[in-house]
Amino acid sequence: MLSKRNIVITYVVLVFIWATTPLAIVWSVSDIYILWAMALRFFIALPIAAILLFFLKVKFPTDKVALQSYVAGSFSLIGSQIFTYIATQYLSSGIIALMFGLAPIIAGLMAHFALNQHLNRLQWLGMFVAISGLALICFAGSEQNIQPIGIGLMLISVFMYCLSIFWVKKVNANVQPMAQATGSILVSALGAICLMPWIWQYAPTHLPEAKSLLALIYTVIMASLIAMFCYFKLVRNIKATTLSLTNVMTPLLAMLVGVLVNHEKLSMFGVIGAAIILIGLFLYFYKDLQASRRLQMHLKQQNSKQSFENE
Repeated sequence: MLSKRNIVITYVVLVFIWATTPLAIVWSVSDIYILWAMALRFFIALPIAAILLFFLKVKFPTDKVALQSYVAGSFSLIGSQIFTYIATQYLSSGIIALMFGLAPIIAGLMAHFALNQHLNRLQWLGMFVAISGLALICFAGSEQNIQPIGIGLMLISVFMYCLSIFWVKKVNANVQPMAQATGSILVSALGAICLMPWIWQYAPTHLPEAKSLLALIYTVIMASLIAMFCYFKLVRNIKATTLSLTNVMTPLLAMLVGVLVNHEKLSMFGVIGAAIILIGLFLYFYKDLQASRRLQMHLKQQNSKQSFENE
């Protein structure tokens, strides 16, 4: 188990990386063709991940179930990211992050209709509020770099991301997180190779400008490797509801980063729509957060009672 201090540091690092990754993606495609930027991300991440596996002495299973799990995991990488990278032509980095904030809601809908999992009334209300905010953003105007086609692409991206989570859980392979991530990156790199006949003509012919190159390196090191490490560490050490709060915090911070660092602008409709989506996410998580708080209070009372009895 990690100490509380390490958990807090890991949580802050993860939120920071997820809040800045959309901007890094936008910058990485500023001087590199969008799908080449994505492909290079996987090509560079793969050998680094393999080296980490070797030095950490993590087993890399290649049985049928493990291979299926790698394919399932790749849907959250190339399966999702291909739509995200294309969407950079139509959306600001803040809106891209905001769309990924809808992942819990889309996952909830998938669980409800595919797995017959119950959703309470407040969750349905949260979904309705979030969708209302999304609709308002769609009408914010293309002059503000918010175009409906980009919203559609990001909805597909988030759907693929959620589908990957369900698929990996269904396969339930006995694979360590680091091996799972490496296998998923491998499949994603193979998928990127399959794209080469269609994007070869757009191959970089010169060394990208510093901003684009550094952003690409950032997506490889920080988003593909360190964020993955932080995420799986937190999965094992904190409650799911606490971890899911990143879906509320990250979009807000990402939009702030986009405005301050990349001088992105949002119309009044865009700002209001983003606020409505965040309110919807809060409503969606409200009962889970309340239940988590009650559980923590109950555990504290039990610990206090045990300490008193020991004295």
